[in-house]
Parts: sequence; C-alpha cells; structure tokens
Amino acid sequence: MVAARERSTAEGWAGPTARIDLSALSRNLAAVRALARTSRVLAVVKADAYGHGAVRAARALSEADGLAVARVEEALALRRAGVEGAILVLGGFQDPESLDRLARERVDAVVHAPAQVAIVRSRSAGPPVRLWVKVDTGMHRLGFSPSDFPEVWRELAAHPGVAKPLHAMSHFASADEPDGAVTSRQIARFDDALAALGGAPPPASLANSAAVLAAPRAHRDWVRPGLMLYGASPMAAGRARDHGLRPAMTLTAPLVAVKTIERGAPVGYGGTWAAPDTMPLGVAAIGYADGYPRHAPSGTPVLVNARRAALAGRVSMDLVAIDLRGCPDARAGDRVTLWGEGLPVEEIAQAAGTIPYELLARLGPRVERTAG
Repeated sequence: MVAARERSTAEGWAGPTARIDLSALSRNLAAVRALARTSRVLAVVKADAYGHGAVRAARALSEADGLAVARVEEALALRRAGVEGAILVLGGFQDPESLDRLARERVDAVVHAPAQVAIVRSRSAGPPVRLWVKVDTGMHRLGFSPSDFPEVWRELAAHPGVAKPLHAMSHFASADEPDGAVTSRQIARFDDALAALGGAPPPASLANSAAVLAAPRAHRDWVRPGLMLYGASPMAAGRARDHGLRPAMTLTAPLVAVKTIERGAPVGYGGTWAAPDTMPLGVAAIGYADGYPRHAPSGTPVLVNARRAALAGRVSMDLVAIDLRGCPDARAGDRVTLWGEGLPVEEIAQAAGTIPYELLARLGPRVERTAG
C-alpha cells in the first residue's frame, strides 16, 4: 500500500542527460602519452566515440596523432564535419567504390581479407591508398594467418597504387587479463610474422587500451586507445582512477516523484523487490529505452545529491525506482547520477553483469548530450 503523501514534478518529465567533460578527454589522452612515450597515438572514436559524440570527441582529442573508426561512413562523417588529420578505418572496405572514397579523402584502411587484396589489385587509377595489413595472431576474427601474411604484404608493397610505408597490425583477445599469457603468445606470433618479411620491421600497431596499461612491450610505433580515453578501465578488474583516468561522461536523470511506501509494498514489474520498512521511494526518468541496462538488479548503486542510494525493483522502459532511505532530503527535481563523476561506470557494469563499453555505447537518442 502506498501512503497518501507524494510529491512529483509539475511540468512533466525531464529526460536523462549525459554531460561530456571535454577536459577529461584531453587529460586521459595525456595519460596515454605518459604510458606509451615512444608511440604515436590513434584515438579510437568508433561507435560515436563510445556514445560521447564522434565529432565532439575528435575535436577534443585533436592532439592525438590520428583517429580510428570501425566503418567507412564513420570516417567520411568526420571529414564532412571538417575533422582533418589521419583517420584509420579498422574494418577496412568492402568494394572498389569505398576504397576510392577513402583514397580521395586521405583516409587509411585496414586490409584483413583476400577479397580486399583483390580490390586493391584491380585498382589502376586514382590517388594512392594508405593501408594497414592485419595479422590474425589468435583473435580468429579478422586478419591474415601468419603464414599467409608475408605473401599478402609483398603483393601490396609492390603495387604502384599503394602508398608507402605499409603498416602492420593485430588485435589482442585477452589483454585485459592480468596474467598476460595469451597476449604474450600473440606478440610472439606477430613478431614472427614481421620477421618473415626480412629487413627492417615496418611500422606496427598492437596495443589497445588494456595493452597500453598492462603490456608495454606491445606499444610499438602506434597505440590504439579507446575506452581509457573516455575515463573507464578496460581491465577485467580495476577502476579508471587506479590509472589516473577521469570519467568523460556523467549520466544523470531527474527524480520525477518521491513518495512514501509501507513496509512490504512490492515495487515495479513483477514485484521482485519489497520495501523492508516504511520508507521513501524515488522514481527517476531513465530506463532501458535510454540505454540503461534492463538487467541491472536491485541494489545497483546510484547517487542522489552525492549520497549513495540503490535501485529498487526492475528497470522499466522509461523509469527506475530508487531506495531513498539514505537520502531523506531527496525531492522531486533532484538529479540522480547513474554513472560518471563519483560513481565509476565499471561499478555499474559489474553490478549489471556487462562491461563499460556496452553501457557507454548503448545510450539511446533520448539522452541529451551536453559538453563542458
């Protein structure tokens, strides 16, 4: 049973807001440089910069040596927005037209499959293409096997339409694991593949965020940080603050109602959580339609007026309920922090059984992004 006393906002629901701290992006880039002092940095801004806004992030990360995206259209959108400098498309190209567009826009592309080599082979005109050849060292996703890599490399290096120098790269499967055994094996396979080329090794890139932090021997000529630029830890255990990183996104939503419920009252769909006492309950305007994880359980932490509180009951499409016993002064209109400053996104990911990458990248279009 719900007590009669209830307060709610008078003018309808305001929505959730993701505040993007641009200074945190540049600060986190500086932390990457401090860790990989002899490497150049490709700042990864794929998937709309992990939900932070690709153009906004690209400009905030202008001191990086280049940018990396997953798909051709992401690179072209940056160029249309006036973003200059080096850009690498990690997924490469799928047809001759895409390769021509990349060449005209001075965008680099990864080559990872025989069909792409055939497209390069058939190209006889246009600006030179700038290519990175990917070796599959154990991820078994994209890339040429170490045994096929030398032949592919030599064919591309001999092609008159391919810019020099070619770059070599690979991707780690388990760089976030502390023992590093899988990573060590991948590094060895990569080095063997480059040695098979003979001569001086070409420019190379191996390290993602986790390897920037945990595998200095993988830094090479270029590092490719992603998640750590946005102030979250890529390690299986750990927090960004352990590495001097600051969250670039703080996600908040308003309390749209505060009410008192009686002991034993069930809350939310299915009544999976019941009030242990007569207590204040808040309702915040955010839900799984906004990208907040539906599977976040009761007890998942939030902040209300800088005090810790917790979800109560199931996350619904537009709303979450919050146990306000530790926040007696909470009122409708107060902002609730779902993650960010004061509440690491890694902690929410752990509670929800997922990873920070997913939480940041899945924010929906109803979430207003503001920059500061």
